[in-house]
Amino acid sequence: MYIVSITSQGQFSIPARLRRELGFHKHKKAIVSVDKGKMIVEPASDFMSLKGSLHKYAKKGMPINKIIELEEKAWEKGAVERYVRTLSLRERRKLGSLRKS
Repeated sequence: MYIVSITSQGQFSIPARLRRELGFHKHKKAIVSVDKGKMIVEPASDFMSLKGSLHKYAKKGMPINKIIELEEKAWEKGAVERYVRTLSLRERRKLGSLRKS
């Protein structure tokens, strides 16, 4: 058992011995989950290891064309939000006044 410190950003370091033992390597991804009040951190070895991780977000019983429509709207919204973040405060205010008219 190891005791680790948690930073103000919510980060902690996995001790080197555990990283080696579990196969955690630099620039690798990890799968983090919660089970019965405990955090579980597992190495994500490849794409297939993510199988089922998005299951709770699935749109069960929804027609594929509706899912595609929702996805396209989400992409459009995200593109607009990214663009607006690049604008200066003055440009944002001007854009806001244009939307109201």
